[in-house]
Amino acid sequence: MTKVDDVVTVRGERELLARVQHLFAAAKEVSCAANDLSTWAATHPTPLRTDHTPGRKARKIYLPRVLLDPASAAHLREITRLGAQVRIAEQEINETILLDQRVAILAAETTPDGRSYTVLSRPDLVNGISSLFEVAWRAATDVAVYDLRYAELRQLTPQLLDLLASGCTDESAARTMNVGLRTYRRRVAELMAALGATSRFQAGARAREAGLL
Repeated sequence: MTKVDDVVTVRGERELLARVQHLFAAAKEVSCAANDLSTWAATHPTPLRTDHTPGRKARKIYLPRVLLDPASAAHLREITRLGAQVRIAEQEINETILLDQRVAILAAETTPDGRSYTVLSRPDLVNGISSLFEVAWRAATDVAVYDLRYAELRQLTPQLLDLLASGCTDESAARTMNVGLRTYRRRVAELMAALGATSRFQAGARAREAGLL
């Protein structure tokens, strides 16, 4: 662990959990921005989830791709039912957690050596990060709108990804799905948009990042 004043960098989820678990336990308000559910929760046996804590205000922002996975979509519906506010953002977001507007946790890019996280408690830095979160929150859309919109695409995603990975022609893929060529290409375009991909190759990479492959 390295430390500079009130900015601390930790390596890996285990060290992050050891550093901030007590902060989560005491927090009355948690704001979270993440690409999908894996950033803050997936890799530790006691993940950093605060969705089910009574009396705590929870706000979550995710990218559309989180709704392509049935289990993730179901999880978001459940935490919404329990009182969390969830929105979907179209644009890439900085993966961040804010605790009571007093502590901010930033996730770095994943590298072959793992992931690092920065924990900040300096007020001016936390306020700046909080302001960016509020801008993203206001621009995002309620998850229920996206969940309804992606219902059909979610069911088709595994087959679409398999066909894209197979390298078959669009004509062959359309026949496999028993749809017209134009319909197949429209569905691929919808999948790419949901994944935030500008090419089919990038769509595959984003799908792997999101745990869809």
